[in-house]
Amino acid sequence: HTKLASAILRLIEAQRNGETIDQGLVKKVIDSFVSLGLDETDTNKASLEVYKEHFEGPFIAATEKYYKTESEAFLAENTVSDYLKRAEERLREEEDRIERYLNANTRKTLISKCEHVLIREHAEKMWDDFQQLLDYDKDEDLQRMYALLARIPEGLEPLRKKFEDHVKRAGQAAIAKLVGEGGANADSLEPKVYVDALLEVYRKNQHTVQRSFKNEMGFVAALDKACRDFVNRNAATGTSTTKSPELLAKHADALLRKSNKLAEEVELEEALNQTMVLFKYIDDKDVFQTFYTTKLSKRLIHGVSASDEAEASMISKLKDACGFEYTNKLQRMFTDMSLSKDLTDQFKERIEQSGDSTGADINLSILVLGTNFWPLNPPSHEFIIPREILPTYERFTRYYQNKHSGRKLTWLWNYSKNELRTNYLNQKYILMTSSYQMAILIQYNNAETLSLDELFAATSISKDLLTQILGVLVKAKILINEETDQYDLNPNFKSKKIRVNLNLPIKAEVKAEAVDVLKAVDEDRKYVIQATIVRIMKARKTLKNQALIQEVISQINQRFTPKIPDIKKAIETLLEKEYIERAEGQRDTFNYLA
Repeated sequence: HTKLASAILRLIEAQRNGETIDQGLVKKVIDSFVSLGLDETDTNKASLEVYKEHFEGPFIAATEKYYKTESEAFLAENTVSDYLKRAEERLREEEDRIERYLNANTRKTLISKCEHVLIREHAEKMWDDFQQLLDYDKDEDLQRMYALLARIPEGLEPLRKKFEDHVKRAGQAAIAKLVGEGGANADSLEPKVYVDALLEVYRKNQHTVQRSFKNEMGFVAALDKACRDFVNRNAATGTSTTKSPELLAKHADALLRKSNKLAEEVELEEALNQTMVLFKYIDDKDVFQTFYTTKLSKRLIHGVSASDEAEASMISKLKDACGFEYTNKLQRMFTDMSLSKDLTDQFKERIEQSGDSTGADINLSILVLGTNFWPLNPPSHEFIIPREILPTYERFTRYYQNKHSGRKLTWLWNYSKNELRTNYLNQKYILMTSSYQMAILIQYNNAETLSLDELFAATSISKDLLTQILGVLVKAKILINEETDQYDLNPNFKSKKIRVNLNLPIKAEVKAEAVDVLKAVDEDRKYVIQATIVRIMKARKTLKNQALIQEVISQINQRFTPKIPDIKKAIETLLEKEYIERAEGQRDTFNYLA
């Protein structure tokens, strides 16, 4: 037996060395080893003892020795990339060998021995080389390394960790490059440029996960973890947790405006889908929501939405990601818009029917918006309504109070806009203005020059804001400001366009918007934390302090990451309000008070 087995092993080694052998002969001999184990009385009862002892045992030992020597010699002379090809080839050959002439029962032992010698023994080297393959985008090598290491227990874990760190570094580097030395461009960062840079890193690495790592769960999780890290914390955000959601919401706003550069609806839809990819990674989704709501309110008020379909599509995506509560306000805003259109039409009809033509030469549309759903702040100062629009204002107020007694109208002059016709120039222009600009310009129907104090007396707009608005009108050359605090109407105004847009955002307003949004987020968070504590305590009745804090964090994490001091403050507030109490004799345990 031993001589025969040794001769077969020499033939197999020769074949491994690339020589051609008589495989039919080898198969016959190996089959005869199996036959020697047959039970003569029952030919169906095979025993592989003879085969295992005289052939399989020595064969596995010879295989181990052969590949140990070969793999070490090969790696000493060649790169890891070349070795990956070699190991892959060798494993394929052994599978083939089983098919052609080995007994099928040997498969498990042989393959696991080959995996041990060819992969496990050199796993460290592969792990060390992985980073280089990532750096140089060696897709095929990455696929091979993944396929080989996936065959051994724990073979992939070090790769997942390295891949996660690699993606984190790539994300951080991409934003650091945008921001420049010492964060020079952090404040002037364009939302689109920022979002594109984040998406570029995501796409490239997602492609790697798909192609090289077969979308394996561990690598998908590593990609997600890394993206969450660099999307929320990078050179542009600094220590702020609100910067990323703010820039993403501003990017979504730019996409959903008429002025976007995307020609096709399909392109816009795809761009919105990409926005949602990053939205998934945002920690403070409530900050995004508040900025998004504020921006949506402006798009609707100023009629600059790209399309109702695109708006509905985005809201539906946010609803899928965060649930009905998250988008409830947004949907209510659309309802208000369509109700306001009906209301304006009904009011105009009423005027026509009444036969009273006071103010009939003024064409208007009115938006009546629910205070609870719209993130709009009333003006912070008085405003003297110009007498030219006063009759229409009073008329609508009466009409509305009769229709809905008990409702209070707060006029938001700071969001209203107007169109004025010029009659003092050779060319007639239509000036598109804010209501404050309109109130200022209308004063020039009765005077050609006015001082800052006179304009303040006529409009009641705070001097600080008034100066900024006048600055815009001077820059547009409608007014001339040659003496301090003295503003003249420009009799030589010229413009290439007949419709002249003067209603441009004022820096102070843009800054104030961001401050208001963050203030609103802080207020909302207080109530969300309190409501969550009450809900948990109502269900549990009694709970220890630490367990309560952990439960609050796990329930709110989807919306934002609550800070522990804020949770403690909410607990104190609820103790004062007597929603909960401290358990008798236990400082760190709370009871729910129904």
